[in-house]
Amino acid sequence: MTLADVAIGTTVSVTDIVADEVLKQRLLDMGITDGAKITVRRFAPLGDPVEIVVRGCALVIRKEDATHIKVKQ
Repeated sequence: MTLADVAIGTTVSVTDIVADEVLKQRLLDMGITDGAKITVRRFAPLGDPVEIVVRGCALVIRKEDATHIKVKQ
């Protein structure tokens, strides 16, 4: 399952990031690392972008980027 598939209000754990090196490094710099807990706060009205909470910080990422983040509940 990817982060883009998670329902609002759900907390998941990151298992892997499958992306090119540039995107992967950007996500890692934001604190999205293996084992990090992510809560999906909300989606924009048209579904993109996605607001998430990682390590107590609210972040907004594109839905396309969220498809590269593998998660489990």
